[in-house]
Amino acid sequence: MTVKNNVKKVENSVASGSGFIGFLKELLTEHRRITWASKERVKKATITVMAFCIVCIIIVGLLDFGFNNLFKIVFK
Repeated sequence: MTVKNNVKKVENSVASGSGFIGFLKELLTEHRRITWASKERVKKATITVMAFCIVCIIIVGLLDFGFNNLFKIVFK
């Protein structure tokens, strides 16, 4: 898929200033182009990650409990 007529030409970094000041200008330009997620989307993503972590903790805890008991029975 190609995008037509929406491509902006990037200026040469030497032409827009070199060194630390040029870096800060480019950093500010890139920061303005960021599209941030909405608050609701961040909440949904956070809840999803937390639920996944809780499921993983439960699985690892059950495996640990099972293997611990298995080793106690085997090496009794």
